[in-house]
Amino acid sequence: MPHGDISSTPTSEPVGKSVRRVDVYEKVTGAAIFTDDIQFGPGLYHGRLIRSTHAHAHIVRIDVSPALEVPGVKAVVTGRDVSTRIGMYLIDRPIFAGERVRYFGEPIGAVIATSEEIAEKAARLVEVEYDDLPAVFGPMEALQPDAPLLHPDLGEYRVANFIFPQPGTNVSEHFKLRKGDVESAWPKCAAIVEGTFYLPQIQHVPLEPHVSVALWEKSGQVTLWTSTQSPHAQRDLIAQSLDIPHGNLRVVSPYVGGGFGGKAGVTMEACAVVMARAVKGHPVKLRMTREEEFVGTTMRQSLVAHTKIGCDTEGNLLAMETEYYFGGGAYNDYGVNIARAAGYSCTGPYSIPNVKGDSRSVYTNLPIGGPMRGFGMPEIHWGIEQIMDQLAEKIELDPAEFRRRNCVKTDDTILTGMKMPAIDLVACIDKVAEAIGLGEKEAPSAPHKRRGKGIAIMWKAPAMPPNPGSSAVVRFNEDATLNVEIGAQELGQGSFTIAAQVAAEALGVPYEWVRVVTPVDTKYSPYEWQTVASRITWAMGNAVKAAAEDARRQILEIVADHWDEDIDDLDIKDGQVISYKSEREQPLKNMVIYGLPNENFEGWKGGPIIGRGKFMPTYVTNLDFETGQGPRAVVHYTVGAQAVDLEVDTETGQIEVLKIASAYDVGKAINPDLVLAQIEGGAVHGMSSAFEALRFDEAGRPLNRSLVDYRIVTSVDVPKEIHGDFVETPLEDGPWGARGVGEHVMVQTAPAIANAINNALGIRFTDLPLSAEKIFLALEKHD
Repeated sequence: MPHGDISSTPTSEPVGKSVRRVDVYEKVTGAAIFTDDIQFGPGLYHGRLIRSTHAHAHIVRIDVSPALEVPGVKAVVTGRDVSTRIGMYLIDRPIFAGERVRYFGEPIGAVIATSEEIAEKAARLVEVEYDDLPAVFGPMEALQPDAPLLHPDLGEYRVANFIFPQPGTNVSEHFKLRKGDVESAWPKCAAIVEGTFYLPQIQHVPLEPHVSVALWEKSGQVTLWTSTQSPHAQRDLIAQSLDIPHGNLRVVSPYVGGGFGGKAGVTMEACAVVMARAVKGHPVKLRMTREEEFVGTTMRQSLVAHTKIGCDTEGNLLAMETEYYFGGGAYNDYGVNIARAAGYSCTGPYSIPNVKGDSRSVYTNLPIGGPMRGFGMPEIHWGIEQIMDQLAEKIELDPAEFRRRNCVKTDDTILTGMKMPAIDLVACIDKVAEAIGLGEKEAPSAPHKRRGKGIAIMWKAPAMPPNPGSSAVVRFNEDATLNVEIGAQELGQGSFTIAAQVAAEALGVPYEWVRVVTPVDTKYSPYEWQTVASRITWAMGNAVKAAAEDARRQILEIVADHWDEDIDDLDIKDGQVISYKSEREQPLKNMVIYGLPNENFEGWKGGPIIGRGKFMPTYVTNLDFETGQGPRAVVHYTVGAQAVDLEVDTETGQIEVLKIASAYDVGKAINPDLVLAQIEGGAVHGMSSAFEALRFDEAGRPLNRSLVDYRIVTSVDVPKEIHGDFVETPLEDGPWGARGVGEHVMVQTAPAIANAINNALGIRFTDLPLSAEKIFLALEKHD
């Protein structure tokens, strides 16, 4: 994969030692299908899920007896064996479907056998009789008065206090945003652009599929080994659903071979635990095939967005009205918070005085919608950023200048009434506009090609409950090397590297002395809410910093007492306590475990040093149900800009992205190399999202559930040049001012590509994917 000029960006002094992303990446890819490396012995059983072949139906009869007659089959479980629901924000999903199935591929049972092949064979023998029900496959269809009600019991489901479902409808969440007076603002607008934009469901396509091994011991202790972003959240949700004491359920998660949100919360892991309960004393392994990944896990939700924005003659934005309809799939337990996040961020990174926004999550009979890198922001920016280009064109203003004029700035009162923390989005716009030569016309590489450039900007806040906690422990060894214990997961983004750097810097020891304790294990690892929301550098970083500072304080107190000096005159440098006053030195070796002797060895002071730290934002408030207004909607926003240079082949409709330039305000680049690696990977992921789409037939069956038919961007398609850059405007409560940048780079790639296509061809595309066929047909029609 070419790096372009990504290594030539301005440097920032890193915290601790800068380590290239490849160090972490090699570990992650080497651990794919991790459970093959765990030795369970001959007692390991294998499971295969029995999946619905109907999109919406009653289960009239299910006969498992043919499967039980297959030699090697140990048990079969169905919805009759577990009737509870599971979910994070809206508890609406059965572990195995009971009386009703709601999408093609929904698990209705599972076979446990001595081999995967036997389990597969037996699962095919289970007989299921269905009584078909009317189905709906799009959010607008599901909102019609005569649409079938997919969840008649919606009013009985348990739900987070900031989510507002509408019982008696297919709406699982409705977030309202009201600011100013939209109706009175429209007559003042010199230019108004209105459009409807559509995005399909897409898949995460992690390198490693979902894999879990569950063991339910006869003592009642349960262990789940799983590839997950959310070990502690999984323990909590599964324990609640299956009535297991939290102390009896242990979740162990070695390195994860890619997640992108698809391994957050609970997908298939609870199925493995139920299967293990049926064969107590034997571990049961459940591994998703690549085809199952396309129906049996979560997808990025579809979206229909109706958006209208207006500005005055000077290009100042005056009003916005938008309606977001997320196709949440058959179960919306996580997706409702995506609709909420889109609602409180519905303007994108713009200051608009008059806003009316409605964001809804809607049940459909398609695979489950859930979190994916960007968490609703790529979906809403697809329309917003194209409309901004159209407004700039109408009033004859440069698109970059239009964005500089209107983008959010430090201390702005944004759409929810919250004051914007310190950022510099204008600097990000300037960097990418210069890097791409925005506004400069360049010749295409051939007569039948057209060249165009486009720009888009973004914002994203960590979308999470108001009280997600992080904790960390720092423990020393006798030689003063230290173990950092965290609950955050390594997904290839470098969280373990960051933890080590933060601990080393805060303590004053060499980076090489630090060991991050793995794997993440809820029995031993400190609590971490989830590795999601691009929050780990910020939240975990604060917890690790606090733990290291706690250990540092203990060390300095011991030495200050030992030397009879003021603690303010002491410091720790390169693993030694030094005194600026007396110029004495005390190595940390041994003393951090054994302490220091009193005079004449008459007793000792100190003892094993253990530092503890925690972090939880305490200032986020709920928002008014009718207006979406409140003092503090989110902890902070990360902002950035992206520009694209591309060519379109007019004979085939094929797009070639030549260069992507990206710049983000990261607060403080704790590891500049990791920031640039995120920019590189995120830009390619965002580029891929512009060309991906899950397709379904008229019965809700997926048509392209393999990597043969589901096309993702590969190394062959990567731009010749990816230019990465960053701005550092310290965040008030980040470790050394740092904020996250993991998801943000893919948020505005698709609209930047669409704007560049329009610049090249003069044609607008409002629906994804941007296939060569679609572009070719549009060219024929345009000509």
